[in-house]
Amino acid sequence: MIKKIIFPLLAISLLTACNNAGKEDHSKHETKDGKAAEKSPVDSLFDEVMAGHDEVMPKMGKVRGAQARAKVMLDSLAKLPSKAQDAAVDLKKKLETLVNDLNYADFAMDKWMTEFNMDSAVNNLEMRLKYLESEKGKVTKVKEAILGGLAKADSLFNAKLKP
Repeated sequence: MIKKIIFPLLAISLLTACNNAGKEDHSKHETKDGKAAEKSPVDSLFDEVMAGHDEVMPKMGKVRGAQARAKVMLDSLAKLPSKAQDAAVDLKKKLETLVNDLNYADFAMDKWMTEFNMDSAVNNLEMRLKYLESEKGKVTKVKEAILGGLAKADSLFNAKLKP
């Protein structure tokens, strides 16, 4: 029960923080004499990691909505007479796969956000670069899971709505 409360609050607070930070122009830093300086590789990599997060975080509501919709459809199939259930076995398998994919996408985002450390190795450039490269790979996988799950949901839901 606590997880159901904590994760959404964590997600909302992180999203709010990310949205506020994302409104600034991070392409150049200002030096002490007021001149613009190019971003460092660490700053650029950090921005890439956060861009991956920022692209899919707003879609988490859709992920959870699709999860709920697929579960409702599975529950409805389970209430059908056995002949109708037998006829809908392919749909049931697709819905179960979709629920699993969406559950993974939801879990992966929560796990990544919980484990991501914005301040990791800030005093060690080499370690920071390695950390951010690793996080870029992780957030890319999270992004693919979310976008892939939503694409499957759209495809399945839209195909089943057509006569």
